Amino acid sequence: MQAQHNIHATDAQKAHIARLLLQANLAYAESNSPTSLVQRLKARQECRDYLNEVLAQEPGNAGALGLMGRVEMDEGALDKAHTLFTDSLSHDPAQPQQFTNLGYWAIKSERPALAEQYFIQALEMDRQSAAAFGGVAHAKRLQGQFDVAYLHYRKLLEMGLEWPSIYSGMLTCAEHLDVNRADTKLARDAILLLRHDGLPHQEIGRFVGAIIRQQYDLENPNAQVALDAASEDELLILALEKTLMPDPAVEELATLLRRAIIAEVAQTVELRDELQPLALALAVYADRTGYALTAEDDEERLASAINDSICAQLAMGEQQDGMIGSLIISAMYGALFHQKYAVHLGRWNLVDWPVAMQGMMAASYYNRASEEAIKQNFDEKSAELCLEKTDVPQAWPNWSKLAYRSETSLKAIMATELGMSTEQLPETIRIMVCGAQSGQRAMELAHYLKDVEVIAVDESLANVAKATRLAGEMGISNIVFWPWSIAQQFVTDDHKVHWIEIGRLPSTSMTEVSLAALVSSATGNGAVVHMHTAVNEQTDGDKQIRRLISQHDLKPTRTALRQLRRMVLTNRQDPMWQSLVAETDFYGLGGCRDRWFSEQDSRQLKELMALLSNEVDWKLVKARDTDGHSLATKPVQKQIQAEALGSEVQSLMGQGLSVYFQRRDRKSTRLNSSHRPDL
Repeated sequence: MQAQHNIHATDAQKAHIARLLLQANLAYAESNSPTSLVQRLKARQECRDYLNEVLAQEPGNAGALGLMGRVEMDEGALDKAHTLFTDSLSHDPAQPQQFTNLGYWAIKSERPALAEQYFIQALEMDRQSAAAFGGVAHAKRLQGQFDVAYLHYRKLLEMGLEWPSIYSGMLTCAEHLDVNRADTKLARDAILLLRHDGLPHQEIGRFVGAIIRQQYDLENPNAQVALDAASEDELLILALEKTLMPDPAVEELATLLRRAIIAEVAQTVELRDELQPLALALAVYADRTGYALTAEDDEERLASAINDSICAQLAMGEQQDGMIGSLIISAMYGALFHQKYAVHLGRWNLVDWPVAMQGMMAASYYNRASEEAIKQNFDEKSAELCLEKTDVPQAWPNWSKLAYRSETSLKAIMATELGMSTEQLPETIRIMVCGAQSGQRAMELAHYLKDVEVIAVDESLANVAKATRLAGEMGISNIVFWPWSIAQQFVTDDHKVHWIEIGRLPSTSMTEVSLAALVSSATGNGAVVHMHTAVNEQTDGDKQIRRLISQHDLKPTRTALRQLRRMVLTNRQDPMWQSLVAETDFYGLGGCRDRWFSEQDSRQLKELMALLSNEVDWKLVKARDTDGHSLATKPVQKQIQAEALGSEVQSLMGQGLSVYFQRRDRKSTRLNSSHRPDL
């Protein structure tokens, strides 16, 4: 009887352990679900508690050891995670899940080739493992094999998987693909990505533009484009609505389609229903470019006549329905907010317009009105008062969606990726982003890091206004956007920040701004500075245009910017212009204005690097190359020091490294002053 009782007790214990493992897996799944960070951390702790109970009863439980490894990996304890995964396999070698776990551990350890090997081992044991197959895709992408990774992501989507990481990975790969022929599968992929909400569609403009170039045979000077066929092309319409395509041939296509539409309207005095989706998309696209698209004189005259007609209609109390076609045509050539009848459009709210029109009306009128109201709060607005409406700078870059990120905390990143102690940091970490450029990066930091408040600084008032509006619309409340004058006063008032990101450098006209002085004043012990060592916008074409601007004393008007662009496009086969034409900035007047009239001041970067090269005060804690791979810090530090001493041979300028410096604790430095700081 006693022996039988022991057998039953063992079975009961096994059942209890099985229940605990089930609860642990459910808690772990919740810890990786799209809930708040607080809820996910609570679920992760619950998972850990269940697993500790299992391991107390059965220390060699392979499943519990593996899941505990996942918990440790999620918390950044990569060494503990690796030990647990291998320990699990020592108890049960036939676990594809643990090889998959080791693959993701290798990815987090920045060893994608090793990760691929682990994922392949997992697939050899379980051919149906979507997690392992997706892991291969991630590993291939991180190794720069974008075409292979892209096909893996496509296969996962065909299998019906809808993981955000799949869409995000596929989108990242897409922009690195060379599209050399018309491909219906690629076109379907592009439509799928453009339809998917929550993706940063602005990042696949080059990919989509290349597909359209091949689809319409735009390299063939004799190619014919049918207006009706284009008006039914879902890919073309989505691309115009959601991206900016940096391709001169695609820009010409958009210009030709717009001309064909207004020519038909001139003949029929009507915008056909069938053409309205294409016309609306072209209007949104024209706004996104800052109205960079060139127009012939007859088009301008027709657009002006239509605007006069709208004025008359509004004066006579015309209802919305009678003006819809005219407003769409007008918006293809200029912002409705800039027209003399703009004030009368304010009698309607955005939602009063037909749903199909609301995107165009928002871009062309309502968003601009909101941003203008925001500008009134800043002294810098006075500089715009003497400008023509069409010459007022437009925000740039013109982005629409934040990139996909997993919600986390900055403290966790500082501890795991930079190896820093975070015990002395406050509950909320203050970040300053200098040169925020309409704020996408700044808002991603504020949105995905739940222990931060962000101050985003920009010399462009248009960028400040647009980003403030978008942050409000997205409900991101832990961020403010300021011009430099307010940021400098903030620092002068002895406020400190714990992290400084350097984006676009101040222009040469911002003589009152010193990044080095700001970093020195705004940071305290333990603060981090993140910056890049390259200065963009330095092609031969950019330099030549700046010489022309100086020689002819050109001003940054819309007319001048269009003329300069037309000159480049007309001569784009000339080697001088080819690098410039390949730049996305070239396809928006805001980008051209920044490059040519607000050139970044490279001296600011040199002064900042000289400051950070001082090993007594600053320590280089991490460096990445252009592909995101970590580099040994000592050689990079030596290069920075050599450059600070005037050595151009080892210059980092132009290498595009991403570097992180931490301000040393001066008390600690003084106590150890007899020793060279440990790098």
